[in-house]
Amino acid sequence: MPGLVLLAAGGTGGHLFPAEALALALAKRGWRVHLATDRRVESYGNDFPAEKIHLIESATITRDPMAAARAVLTLAGGFIRARMLMGRIEPAAVVGFGGYPTVPPMLAAVLAGVPTLIHEQNAVLGRANRFLASRVGRIATSFGTVGGTEAFAARVVLTGNPVRPAVSAAAGTPYPLRTPPDPFRLLIFGGSQGARVFSDLMPATVALLAKETRRRLHLVQQCRPEDIGRVRQGYDLLGVQADLAPFFPDMPARIANSHLVVCRSGASTCAELAVIGRPAILVPLPHALDQDQKENASVLAGAGGGWVIDQSDLTPARLANEIAAFTASPDSLARAAAAARSIGRPDAAERLADAVENVAGNRS
Repeated sequence: MPGLVLLAAGGTGGHLFPAEALALALAKRGWRVHLATDRRVESYGNDFPAEKIHLIESATITRDPMAAARAVLTLAGGFIRARMLMGRIEPAAVVGFGGYPTVPPMLAAVLAGVPTLIHEQNAVLGRANRFLASRVGRIATSFGTVGGTEAFAARVVLTGNPVRPAVSAAAGTPYPLRTPPDPFRLLIFGGSQGARVFSDLMPATVALLAKETRRRLHLVQQCRPEDIGRVRQGYDLLGVQADLAPFFPDMPARIANSHLVVCRSGASTCAELAVIGRPAILVPLPHALDQDQKENASVLAGAGGGWVIDQSDLTPARLANEIAAFTASPDSLARAAAAARSIGRPDAAERLADAVENVAGNRS
C-alpha cells in the first residue's frame, strides 16, 4: 500500500500547477499527498488536491544585509518546523518544485534520511533548486538540457513539466485552421494578472494594422484591473472586438481556441503551449536574474513553435508587422502549431510520478 508523499512548492502558479498535476497522478495510484508551502497558496491553492496543507515560514534572500539576515532567521524557523513535520507525518518521499519555501522542508527531509527529488520547471536551475541540487537524491527536469545540472548528470531524469487536467483536455482541440479572410483569434497574456507592457503596447499596435485586418481580429487579453478601462477604450475607438479580464479561469481552452498567442515565457506557459500545440510570440520577462524565461522561449522557438522578441525590441510597429504577416499566412502558423506540439510532454505528470515512486522505493 503506497504511503504519503510531501510536495514542497513556492506559493505561485508556476510552482503550484505542476505540483497539482503530480498530486492528482499520485492520488490515482493510491498515494496520500500533503503540501508544504507559504501563505501565497491562498491565492492559488484553495482547491489544491492535498490531504493537508502545511504552511512553512520562508523568505527570499536578497542583497540587502539586514533583509538577508532576517530572511536567514525566517528560513531557520521554517526548517525547525519542517523538521518536526518530518517526524510527525513520516513521508515516503519529499518532492520540491522550487522557490524559497521549498528549502526548509527539503533540507529537513535530507537530514531525516527521507528520499528526495526536486523538479525544475525552467531551462535553467532556479536559485532554490541550485542550492538543493547537490543534496537531493534525484533531479527531474522539464527540458532535455537544463543549465546548472551538468555536475549532477547521473541524478537527472527528464520528465517534462506536468500540466493541469484542463490543459490535457484542451490538447484534444485541433489547431483552428483558417484562410486569410476568416476571423483571426489573438490571445495576449503575461502571467496570472497580465503584463502591463502588453496593456501599454497592444492598442497602439492594433491601431497600425490595416482596417481590413482589424475587422477580422478577435482579441482576448488579460489585463491588470487598473488597466482594463484604458485598454478597452483604445479598442472601442478602433472598432475591435476584445474580451478583456484580469483573470480567465478557462485559459487552457482560450489557448486552444487561438490562432496566435502573445505572452511571457514562464515555464508553465511554455509547457501548456507545447502540450496544446499553439504558436506564440514570446516576450521573456526582462532583468530576471537567471534569464530563465529567455531560456524557456529559446527552446520553444528552436523547435519552430514560436518566435522570441525581447521586450526592448517590442514596439507597436514591430508587433503590428508580425501580426499582419501571420494573418496573411495561415499555413505558417499551422506549421508552428505542429512544431510546438512536437515537443509537448502530455504524460509529464505520469513520468514524474514514476520517478517519485522510484525514489520512494529506495528508502533505507
